[in-house]
Amino acid sequence: MQMGGVEIIEGHMMPDHVHLLVEIPPRISVSSFMGYLKGKSSLMIFEKNPNLKYKFGNRNFWATGYYVSTVGLNEATIRKYIREQEHEDMMEDKLSKKEYVNPFKGLLK
Repeated sequence: MQMGGVEIIEGHMMPDHVHLLVEIPPRISVSSFMGYLKGKSSLMIFEKNPNLKYKFGNRNFWATGYYVSTVGLNEATIRKYIREQEHEDMMEDKLSKKEYVNPFKGLLK
């Protein structure tokens, strides 16, 4: 995916959401980037997995909202959180007896 000057520094897909640490130049608004990212990735996912169009119908692949926070001196902490979040979630799920199913399995290579 190409959007001038944006760099994906860290990322990890979870069963029901995605964690990304991105560097966005000041000339690009966060909302513009998120619209581009969600729109382009939806097209790519549906193109590679046409059967998902039937599953999602006219609904959007991604939720309408997103959470954004700026990074200052705590970049290393955020990178660590992104890397370790899946393990922590799975440990919590084991405690709650929640079944772990990865909806993204086999979608992206």
